Amino acid sequence: MVLNTELTRMLGIKHPIVQGGMQWVGLPALAAAVAKAGGVGILTALTQPSPDALREAIRETRQIIGDGPCPGKFGVNITLLPSITPPDYAGFVRAAMDEGVDIFETAGNNPGPIIKLIKTYQAPGQSSIPRRYVIHKCVAVRHALSAQKMGVDLLSIDGFECAGHPGEEDIGGLVLLARAAKELKIPFISSGGIADGRGLAASLALGAQGCNMGTRFMCTVEAPIHQNIKEQIVASSERDTVHMFRTLKNTARVFKNKVSSEVVRLEKRPEGAKFEELRELVAGARGKLVYENGDPEYGIWSAGISMGLIDDIPTCKDLCDRMVADAEKVIADMASMSSKAKL
Repeated sequence: MVLNTELTRMLGIKHPIVQGGMQWVGLPALAAAVAKAGGVGILTALTQPSPDALREAIRETRQIIGDGPCPGKFGVNITLLPSITPPDYAGFVRAAMDEGVDIFETAGNNPGPIIKLIKTYQAPGQSSIPRRYVIHKCVAVRHALSAQKMGVDLLSIDGFECAGHPGEEDIGGLVLLARAAKELKIPFISSGGIADGRGLAASLALGAQGCNMGTRFMCTVEAPIHQNIKEQIVASSERDTVHMFRTLKNTARVFKNKVSSEVVRLEKRPEGAKFEELRELVAGARGKLVYENGDPEYGIWSAGISMGLIDDIPTCKDLCDRMVADAEKVIADMASMSSKAKL
């Protein structure tokens, strides 16, 4: 079961599968499990309270992986958010590089300075600057073209189907990936709506070199969230998400529950809603508690429409192996449709 793509060759991994950075979910247990499964596990920097805490998370991830050979890798997500008092992004990045991390997933506003830091920083004790890789997430091809000029190595093209922030243009992956294949000069992976081998095969057919998954990895044995939430994902369908913050031009796809429905109701009033009115409903602390206490109605939590494709809770290894085997079968079946193959 091997799919050899530019992603697997570039990063030296077994499977062309990346675990997306997820707030409160991208913790050592999950990142290590995905790496041991042959993909790229991602630690989410902003889940940690400080750069020093990120250092400890990196060390814990390595400890879980162990000293033996590992078919995958792990990296760190840096999501750049609009804020009056932004986090110490550079501090998080330097901490990760000091710990020897060489894969970064970036997302959000103006990644240029962070990309430059990743490419030029020489950590204490290093005799030279090591080769580091940046995967930048984009929701539009024009953003991807800008990131390409900034020197990123890979792009993650996020369609309208994805959890979290899909942008304001509502372009699905089918068109977005095909556009990316026509216009980009560097490799890209798909993101949004991918949860099985068929989605992986479709991504490859559209020009991607692999896929990025968030919601699907939330529903695995090793995901560090309450079992009730995993079972809620299994029980849900593609109709069980909602977009909020549309009127604030900061659209987010989240699980449809009482809290998110109330946010949408307030936004739909003739006078709309100001963020100050919504602040308590959407507080990150409430969303974190959802994963801890297992009550899917307690707060806002991200989920993609790929929930409609999820019907079990496998280990990360079983999931990745199965996806690749299923994708290979789909690819073989499609090859048999070719008239040239029949001659």
